[in-house]
Formats: sequence, structure tokens, C-alpha cells
Amino acid sequence: MLEAGPVERRRIVVRGVVQGVGFRPFVLRTAAELQLTGHCGNDEGSVFIEAEGPARSLDELVRRLHVEPPPLAVIDDVASETVALEGDASFRIVASRSRPGARTLVSPDVGTCADCLAELGDPADRRWRHPFITCTNCGPRFTIIEDLPYDRPATTMGTFTMCARCEQEYDDPNDRRQHAQPIACHDCGPRMWLEENDRAIVDDDDAVLGRVQQLLRDGAVVAVKGVGGFHLACDAGNAETVRLLRERKHRPDKPFAVMTRDLAAARVVASISAEAAAALTQPARPIVLLPSRGVLVAEIAPGLDEVGVMLPYTALHQLLFAPLRDSRSDAEAGCPPVLVMTSGNLAAEPLCYTNDDARYRLSELVDALLMHDRDIAVPCDDSVVGIWDGAELPVRRSRGYAPLPVVLSGPGPVTLAVGAEVKNTFCLTRDEMAFCSGHLGDMGSLESQIAFGAAVEQMTALQGAVPELVVADEHPAYSTRRWAEQYAAEHDVPLLTVQHHHAHVASLLAEHGRLGERVLGVAFDGTGYGCDRSVWGGELLLVGDDVGKMIRVGHLEPFALSGGDRAVRNPFRVALSLLAAAGIPDAEGLDLTVTCRRDEQAVVRAQLASGLGCVATTSVGRLFDGVASLLGVRHTVSYEAQAAIELEALARTAAAPVPLVMEVEDDQLLLGRLVRDLVDGVQAGRSRAGLALGFHRALATATAQLVGATAGRHGVTTVGLTGGVFANRVLLGELTGLLRVGGLTVLTHRRVPPNDGGLSLGQAVVGRARSMAEFDATTGATR
Repeated sequence: MLEAGPVERRRIVVRGVVQGVGFRPFVLRTAAELQLTGHCGNDEGSVFIEAEGPARSLDELVRRLHVEPPPLAVIDDVASETVALEGDASFRIVASRSRPGARTLVSPDVGTCADCLAELGDPADRRWRHPFITCTNCGPRFTIIEDLPYDRPATTMGTFTMCARCEQEYDDPNDRRQHAQPIACHDCGPRMWLEENDRAIVDDDDAVLGRVQQLLRDGAVVAVKGVGGFHLACDAGNAETVRLLRERKHRPDKPFAVMTRDLAAARVVASISAEAAAALTQPARPIVLLPSRGVLVAEIAPGLDEVGVMLPYTALHQLLFAPLRDSRSDAEAGCPPVLVMTSGNLAAEPLCYTNDDARYRLSELVDALLMHDRDIAVPCDDSVVGIWDGAELPVRRSRGYAPLPVVLSGPGPVTLAVGAEVKNTFCLTRDEMAFCSGHLGDMGSLESQIAFGAAVEQMTALQGAVPELVVADEHPAYSTRRWAEQYAAEHDVPLLTVQHHHAHVASLLAEHGRLGERVLGVAFDGTGYGCDRSVWGGELLLVGDDVGKMIRVGHLEPFALSGGDRAVRNPFRVALSLLAAAGIPDAEGLDLTVTCRRDEQAVVRAQLASGLGCVATTSVGRLFDGVASLLGVRHTVSYEAQAAIELEALARTAAAPVPLVMEVEDDQLLLGRLVRDLVDGVQAGRSRAGLALGFHRALATATAQLVGATAGRHGVTTVGLTGGVFANRVLLGELTGLLRVGGLTVLTHRRVPPNDGGLSLGQAVVGRARSMAEFDATTGATR
């Protein structure tokens, strides 16, 4: 106990992720330990505390709020002031109160904690094998919240009345389930059932689990309802079933993620570093891209050397893999140790998350549906990360991360940025915080656009924010641009558009807290509408103290793209464009000249010769596609960036690179020498893997040369690497190493993806900056 001293009373306000994480019980226990009196509670924006006692004890309370909060809490600010004494007899938790205009931060969904897993497997515990076990330190959060402040009636658990024992735990300050809003048990919690051949099985949990396990062992596909939506699950060791799932889902090649029983099973299918193990087992439980050991069937990730692995993150997942109570041996029950767990939707459609929608849209894809009656308020797909430079490289930021905000440099107008056309997210800013949605996917279908609108309504309601500004991409044909135009007109708010690659650079600066600094951004991706109305994608952009402005200071040499979007789906068209740009009329010995239809090759060559049906591009993403075709890796694709991903995988297998040269001249990365070297290498029978690695190295070397010269000319010492091409860890590693050797500080993505999944954050930042600048210029006022 601390020494007694003068008695004071302090009013303390704690802001951050402090609801749904056991913060009030933590304050109650800490106050009791320090022998303080008073109270604490929630409002929409904070946890408020009034504590009375010796000054040193109050100082210790404030210290612990900063440095010893509950595991899932994120503390942004702790404000304290001295107030008049009231002489409370005890310390208690009081009812939530309303503070108009204030909103708290919402915790992401969290994987089942070690304490709950221990109870789940303990026959003596009353929650033994309870599929919905959770506590203050784990379980669903974001996906069950309907309104704030975060109390049970404002969640989808509000329809479940706590039994007497759960209520006792909920009220007990010494229980880790005190104020755990999703608290439940076998007696009062959600129920699960299986629907098979239009027949609902509603027997006890073990009957349902046993049947699901049997179906999966027998080669069936089962839809499994999780915390943020449905998965399509099947045995990852059954090639015939995986092929059947691909056929039903209309997904011929795109890799499937797998879920393994535990970390030991994950080590059987993939090589796992210490950093990867930490990523797999963290509370967010993302899908982690790992080097494959080659033991899974090839149909899981065709043409790739990596596999996306995640661990069970709900008790229901754990029970799927576990033997039944009456099993005689592990071999006689439980699922196979590795399951395909892919998103519950058809290709290009939004994720299914309601029971009725699953029955309507998934019934033709699966043999049975594993349902439960805890509703999902906010759909949220699985997150995906790679491991690079000892840390996570986000590929898809969703469950486990959303909706944690990126803190901006200051307040501004409430801004809604609608993102891109693929890998879509949107971003809503309020005060000094930017909230990015979970992954929404491609916006090409009507269903996706409807889901997008519903997600925007959910986020704005949850944050209590009415957009004052809408921001979209400059591409006139994006469905998100059209949606933004309609929304702005209907709600009478201004609309701004932001150039695609400018938004990429701004998103990187925002996540690093470097807004207002001079940075040279390298934005490499597949497609972005350029300021000159051509297709950009290989850009050097200079951004200064005003993030609302940028200057293009370098780029990839433009080349003609035959057929526009048809070239995106057919990399051999890009290869023919590269040959034409390099002055190679007909390259004998290339696989594409033999494999691809000669009449279509002739059409493309005629278009390139006449310019009819061609668009100019500086896209590094398309360069990767064309090189993949030149090397015979991939001539047509069935999913975005397939050719580039397979080219990277091939490069990782090389024993050594074949030396290639990419020349730099007049602020441009030139194509001719590089393409000629590649063709010569193929015709000479050089290693395809060596050529693939040589291409990565040549591009990195030339880019570093151009960046170094440009940075020196403009007095810049910090470089940012952004855009979907920088999900390629071979290129990212080569280029980052060269730039660091050159004395430059290099920023890469760690919180939002480099691809279009991070674009909305940059749109919001640029839009806010321009909006405030226009306001200043018009009125003379300052912000």
C-alpha cells in the first residue's frame, strides 16, 4: 500500500479503445487495490472516472491507466483534473451516460484467449465445449455492435437473456467476465444447428459437430458461420473436393486459405519463422502468407510457392477440429487437421453474413450449412498479411484490425472517401481519426454496390458522423465514383476527386504520421487514371508540406496497351506491346508465339501498328504481366495480379539471377534494353527462374537509380513505396535495400495495405487537405 497523504478527488477521462475490453472492471479492481473510492462508467467517447483518496494513490492509478491497461485496450489519452471531495464510501461502476457528439473507439474482433480455451477443454468447467465461449479479453466485438456506447442491449447479444450464473459473473468485479457483453453459456447463449438437404438438425451441439466432421471427412463442402460472415470449408487434403469447390465458386485458380488445427499442424504445411508464428497467434488471427512445404494438394494454391494459413479464432472452429466427447481415439473423430476456409460467396459477390442470405446464395455451393442464431451486425472478412523485414506487411486489412483508426495530424471536416474499384474499402474521418472499413472486395456487381452502401450506413451510424465531404477516385468509370456522385447530390455535400497514385502516397504518409513532410513517393501498381487521361502505374510523385498537392517527377516509359481491359485479362497482349516498344517485331522461341492463338496475335500486332484500340500506359503492374508472358509463366489470368504473383513465386525459386539491365534516362525507366535482354535470355535457354529474379533485380536497380537522382535534385531524404506492386516482397526487399544503402529513409506499409485496400485513407487525407485549403482561401479563416 502507498503511504497516506493529502486526500484529493480527481476526475479522469480515458479515451481510446476502452469499451468492450474490460476497462471498467480493471479500474474497479485497481481502485480497490489502492483503497480509492468513487466511480467509473462509459459514455460515447470515453471511460470517465472520479476517484478519491491519497494523492500518491491517485498518481499510481493514473500511471496504471497509461501503462497497465487490459490486454485489448488502446490508450490514446488520459486527462485528469482535481475536483471537490465528495466522501464516497466505496468505488463502483455506474450506468453508461450519453454525451452528445462523442463516440468511443470500437475494438476489433479478437481470437479466443488462452483462459477460455482452457475452460473449453476442461470437462469440469461449466463451459466445457461451449461453442460461443468468450470473456472480457476475447471474442466478437466490432461485428456484433449495433450502437454505442458498448453495452449488451446495443449488441446482437441483446436478445439473449443471461442466466443467473452468467449474470453473477457479469456483476462480479473479481471475475474476468465482469461486464463482458457477449457473455453466455450452454444454458443461455446462442444455439447452432446444421441444415442439410433442406432438413434442420437441431439436436445437441455434439450431434451437430459430429455430423459436420463426418461430412468434411467424406469430402463434402460445408458453409460455416463465423463471427464476421460465412466460410466455405472442406478437407484441404482432398484434391477432388477442392476442385469441386473451385467449380462451384467459379474460382479456377485464385489460392484458397486454409485453417489448421493448431500451430503444430501449421508447421507441417508451411515453414514458419518466429515472426510468422507471432502473427498467426496474435489476437487478430489473420491469414498469414507462408512458404509452402508442398504437402497440400496443388489445387489449394496453383502455381504458387506460398499458402495462406490461419489458426482457429473461435471456439466453434476449435470444436470442429476436436474429438467428440465419446470418441475412442483422435483418429476416429474430428475434422481433418487442415481445412480450406475460404470466403462464403461467389466470385465478385459480397460476403454472406445472414442466415437467410446464406440459404439463398450458398445452397448451390455447399452440401450443408452450419448455422447459429447470434446475428452479425457488421460483416467482416478475414485479414491477410505477409511477413517482410521482420514484421507484418498488410495485404487485406479487415477482421481483427478494423475499425481501429489511423490518427491524423488534426481535426477536419467529416469526410467519406469511397476507395477504388477492386479490393475496396472506404474511409470515414471524424475529428482527428480516420476509420477504414473492413475489406469489401470488387465493386463490379450490383450486389457488391448494395453491400457497400449498407456498410457506409452502418459505419456513419456507429460513429455518429454525418459526412460533410465526399471523396472519390478521378477515374470517371469507377462504380465507386458514380456512387459518390449520387450520394453527394442526394445529401447536398461537396464532392472532390483525387488522383489514384496521389492517394496511395498520402495513405502511406498518414499511417506513418508523416503528413506535412517532403517525401518522394514511388507508386507502382496496375491501373490508375492519370492526370493526362492515360493509364498510370509507375510513378514518382513529390509531396510536400501540403499533402493536397503533388508533382509528378518521374515514371516508367509509356507503352501502348492493346485492347485496354482485355490486356489486363490477357498478359500475352502486354507482352506483344512490350516487344513492339522494344522494336522486336517477332520473337521466335517465345512460348506465347506458340501457345496463344495466332489470329489474336495478328489482331494485337495490327492494333499496335495502327494505334487503333490502344491506350498509353506507364503501369509497372502491366510490365509484370508482360514479362510473365514473355517468360511463359502466364498468358491469361482468372484473378487480379495472377501473372505477377506467379512471376514472383518463380523468382523465389532461382538459384541466382540472370543479369539484366534496365536503363534510366530523362526521369524515365526505359523498357527497350530490359525487354531485349529478356528475349535474348529466353531464346538462349537461360533459366526462367533466373530471368524472373533478374527482372526483379533490374527493376529495383533502375528504380533506385532514378529515385536517388530525383531525391537529390529535390532535396528529399525520405522515400515512400506504395501501390499494389509493393505487395511483391522480392521487389520490395531488393529496392528497399538499395535505397537504404543510398542513405535514404524508406517508408513501407505496416498498417494499411499498399494495394487499393489502403487507397480510401489517402483519398480522405488529400480531400480534407484540399477542402480546408479552399475554405481558407475563400474566407481568410484558418483551421
